[in-house]
Amino acid sequence: MESRSISVITGASRGLGRAAAQRLATMEGQLVIATARKVSDLAPLCSKLGMSGHEVETHQLDVTDDESVRGLRDWIAERFGRVDVLINNAGVLLDRYSTSVLDLPLDVLRKTFETNLLGALRVTQALVPLMRASRAGRVVNLASEMGALAEMEAGAPAYRMSKTALNALTRILADELAGTSIKVNSACPGWCRTDLGGVEAPRTAEEGIDTVIWLATLPVDGPTGGFFRDREQIPW
Repeated sequence: MESRSISVITGASRGLGRAAAQRLATMEGQLVIATARKVSDLAPLCSKLGMSGHEVETHQLDVTDDESVRGLRDWIAERFGRVDVLINNAGVLLDRYSTSVLDLPLDVLRKTFETNLLGALRVTQALVPLMRASRAGRVVNLASEMGALAEMEAGAPAYRMSKTALNALTRILADELAGTSIKVNSACPGWCRTDLGGVEAPRTAEEGIDTVIWLATLPVDGPTGGFFRDREQIPW
């Protein structure tokens, strides 16, 4: 039986997901399963880790496709029998910051929710049952301060609403799993220089995922049901 902590990361071919996979894969006692819609897109990640003597498992995953999610679940169940960490990172930003909610095409909203909320829920529903076999399960949802109701503003309305809904998923799941060994939290990485964040962002992806890794490796007395940035709780 695999003794290392088994961590699944969605959307690991680039940006924050790739940075999280790289960081976790270099930590002692970690086995990372990096996923992407195209496994070939994970080749640069595997190559970079291989150069430093580290390895990562890879598997195809489209979070919007039921069959793809079931395929990942069944592969993990047969090969490892459990999941210890799930990082729901896969996400899209399809509307512009200048988009008014009054002009927002509903199709853009649907597509955004399909990945950012329903995709995370679909994967969570599939893998959390496998997490019950873990000694210390951890679910980390990649949210954003742009979805925080306490500081809600206009701009990119589809993205904002999807991240607000993702935070609701965090709260609901954390409450359902209260009293178990599974902790569920949301992480805001801040504005990072990724394909989604753009080149003007002040943070690197590596800086952005610090809180994600912290939440993925929380000790037994760590928090659950919270929203964190820079390892500090922030308002919903």
